Amino acid sequence: MSTHDDFTLTAGDAEATVSPANGGRITSLSIGGVELLRQGERYGCFPMAPWCGRIRDGRFRDGGTVHRMPLNAEPHAIHGTARDNAWRTARKERDEAVLTLDLTDPWPYPARLTQVVALTEESLTLTLAIETYGSSFPAQLGWHPWFNRTLEGPLGGGGGARLEFDPAWQEERGEDHLPTGRRLEKPLPGPWDDCFGMPQGVDVAVVWPGRLELRVTSPEKWVVVYDEQEAALCVEPQTGPPDGLNTAPRLVTPLEPLEATTTWRWRRL
Repeated sequence: MSTHDDFTLTAGDAEATVSPANGGRITSLSIGGVELLRQGERYGCFPMAPWCGRIRDGRFRDGGTVHRMPLNAEPHAIHGTARDNAWRTARKERDEAVLTLDLTDPWPYPARLTQVVALTEESLTLTLAIETYGSSFPAQLGWHPWFNRTLEGPLGGGGGARLEFDPAWQEERGEDHLPTGRRLEKPLPGPWDDCFGMPQGVDVAVVWPGRLELRVTSPEKWVVVYDEQEAALCVEPQTGPPDGLNTAPRLVTPLEPLEATTTWRWRRL
């Protein structure tokens, strides 16, 4: 088996398929044979690194230096470069795996990403870390899962998925889809492509009524919710808001790597 080949983790009736070659992406999460993630090459759940969401005009400043990233969501750069590269499987067991990726151009700093995927009968835990080989730099980490609105198979039927969460604020979104810097204490009604603050940690439930509840948690205090499509909705825990490399940078140093984790825990209703 090549270090880039797809593989499947198992725990009880839970299965998670990982594709190192497709950006270190979780391409499938099935519970009792029921698929929870939207299928397709660009869907599933991919790690966002070394930034999350959009960078305004693809530019960020590090001290006196301005760096420019490719504009893959013009006029902005979106979701980092990790999803565009083939990761390597460093270790794999029945229910856990470790993937690595060395960042290169267009990211201007030598760095290594490590992702741990751990499956149990009731949960999936993802852990991301980024460390520098030399110079310090600003970075962000997060995940972008696409959850199916409706479930097929034994858990299928009923209504589509709904979201349950209670954020402390919503980042006001400008016409350019980036936060304006103003916080709304009373979140606006959806549909959303918006960032929310949860200072006690991300806690969002995806509920398929009468079928399944999946709770997305993370120690991080930022989550982007995207539910503008009929087929799927996204709950994206991350270490900072969109354009955070400019507005809320987290510094990676030789002594202090940046790490993030999220756990998805499910139960049948």
